[in-house]
Amino acid sequence: MTTVVSTELQALKAQFFKALAHPIRIRLLEVLVAGEARVQDLQRALNVDQPIVSQQLARLRATGIVIARREGTTTFYAVADPMLGELLLVAKRILNRHLVGVQSLLRALELESRGKKRH
Repeated sequence: MTTVVSTELQALKAQFFKALAHPIRIRLLEVLVAGEARVQDLQRALNVDQPIVSQQLARLRATGIVIARREGTTTFYAVADPMLGELLLVAKRILNRHLVGVQSLLRALELESRGKKRH
């Protein structure tokens, strides 16, 4: 029983991260964690055409990551869970650490390369 639940949970996690696996969707979430916005606001913030914004919002809504609220003829979008902001921040920290490590490695390789050219 535990294996089945664990497998289903892993599948849900994979589906969640798959929904995040697009640069525009990440950018949309970065804007939306600051507060709700209309499609037009998101277009301007991301400098992306309306159909693309709408398509990516639909994907985020389908997985429950983003919610929509109608006010008259206007739809406002927001993150479904404010912890998404924390998730994006943690991802940024992890990537920054990784990039610092890569930069250090590149500097070491460059120094090694210079040393070999002198001999």
